[in-house]
Amino acid sequence: MPAEFGLEVIDRCSYGVAAMTDADGAPYAVALNLVRDGSALYFHCAMEGKKTDALRRDPRVHVFFVASEQPQRDRFTTLYESAAVSGTAREVTEEAEKTRALRLLCEKLTPDNMPAFDAAVEKSLVRTAVWRIDIGELTAKRKA
Repeated sequence: MPAEFGLEVIDRCSYGVAAMTDADGAPYAVALNLVRDGSALYFHCAMEGKKTDALRRDPRVHVFFVASEQPQRDRFTTLYESAAVSGTAREVTEEAEKTRALRLLCEKLTPDNMPAFDAAVEKSLVRTAVWRIDIGELTAKRKA
C-alpha cells in the first residue's frame, strides 16, 4: 500500500509496538501510545527505565501498528491494515516541543479531558520524558 495509507493507519491507532535492542543486544519490544506530527512520531514515558536506557544506547527503533484485524471464521485468513516504521529516536528536551507533543497525544487519546491539560503539564512536565521518532522508512499492508 502507498505511504499515505500507512500514515492513515498510524493516525487511527491508539498505540504501536516499538522494537529496539536492550543493553545485552537482545530484542526488546513495548507497546506505546504514539501520535504522528508530519514525519515524526511522539511518545511520553518515565525519565528512567529499560526503554530509555535502550534508546539512549541505540536510537534505532522499529514500530508496528495494526489498525484493524478481523479473523475470518469461515476462511483460513485474517483481514487487516498495518503500518511499519523504521526510524531514529531522540529525547525531546526543548520545553515548547515537549508541550506540543504532549498536547497532540492528549488531543488524540483523551480529548474530553483537554480543559485540564495546561494544569497537568505545568505540574508534571519536568518529570515527564518525551521522545521523537523520525520516520526513516514506512511500509504498509492491507488484506481486505
